[in-house]
Amino acid sequence: MFLATNMKRISLPILYIGLFSATVIVLTLKLWRVPLAQAKISPTLLELHKSLVEISSISGTEHSISEYLASYLQQKGFTVELQNVQGALQNVYAYLGSSRSTRVLVTSHIDTVPSYFPYERRNDEIWGRGSVDDKGSVAAQITAVESLMTNQQIAEGDVGLLFVVSEETSGSGLLKANELGLSWEAVIFGEPTELKLASGHKGSTQFTVTATGKAGHSGYPEQGINAIDLLLPCLVALQEVELPSSEMFGNTTLNVGTIAGGVAANVIPASANATILVRIGGGKVSEIQEILRNEILRVAPTLDVEFLNGWGTVTLDTDIDGFENVVVNYVTDIPSLHGVHRKYLYGPGSILVSHTDHEHLTVSDLENAVEGYKTLITKNLER
Repeated sequence: MFLATNMKRISLPILYIGLFSATVIVLTLKLWRVPLAQAKISPTLLELHKSLVEISSISGTEHSISEYLASYLQQKGFTVELQNVQGALQNVYAYLGSSRSTRVLVTSHIDTVPSYFPYERRNDEIWGRGSVDDKGSVAAQITAVESLMTNQQIAEGDVGLLFVVSEETSGSGLLKANELGLSWEAVIFGEPTELKLASGHKGSTQFTVTATGKAGHSGYPEQGINAIDLLLPCLVALQEVELPSSEMFGNTTLNVGTIAGGVAANVIPASANATILVRIGGGKVSEIQEILRNEILRVAPTLDVEFLNGWGTVTLDTDIDGFENVVVNYVTDIPSLHGVHRKYLYGPGSILVSHTDHEHLTVSDLENAVEGYKTLITKNLER
């Protein structure tokens, strides 16, 4: 058991135990191309990925996977720290030897969205909740660092591994990691990018709109105020609002994610609410919030609007040759990690199958990601 009231350090002598993944890299038009026929499939990589996917770690239930990773990394010769985040939730921080401070940090999140569905191998495809988002990145990152250890390409003080909780919900895991008191020259974040190096991602803000009515018998609608009727015109109007955009990140978009209200069909609903997520393509967060608030109150002045904190578009580093670049429309917790460092976003699999009931990636995705992570690490260490 790896339990800590604040932080527990687990140290073992550095054991250069890992795996060697022999992969032929062909550079064509600055894109990574690793022919499957020439790639040596790594049993350790696939076993680690399978073990991670088989552990259900829906946000709020990550304790078991944190313990598993701590044990695994300790056995591989890392010094491991478990950082309490909230309740039983713990981040996992690992490094070589006794030097907590490293030049490069490699990080991913270990929580998933609901609902869990189990690991399944279908020929070259691997299915299961988290197989892509984000356990594909976790397995590939660990394997990449192990390979560099085995080949003596990295040493104490070069690379740290950080695996955080709650990315899919509050983002509290990476925020808490700031309390480690560390800084890095470069941070490599793992998310599904289809093995492309992301040049940026959209910003985000979320808000709730609440309507308050008056309950009554549905047979006498004039005796009550229907809160759902108050809410719906506002939601329709929001779809027509013009919001800032940019050439790099595209349009700002809205998604009405949840609607709740009423208690029964024969009761006039006394309250109703909707939550809306905004993917920001341009402009400032405060500007967008003001536009939306003004439109809501124009349509229905009695509605209550509450915004959560958000952030604007995020520009990332792409100064490593050999990768195709892409702008992604999803949002990460990259802005939560404080400090001045180079930021890279890269990983196996497609975001288009993440959060779905057909989440999957291929064995070659994982193998190629290992080589990609190794390149990102070594190129940053060469500086």
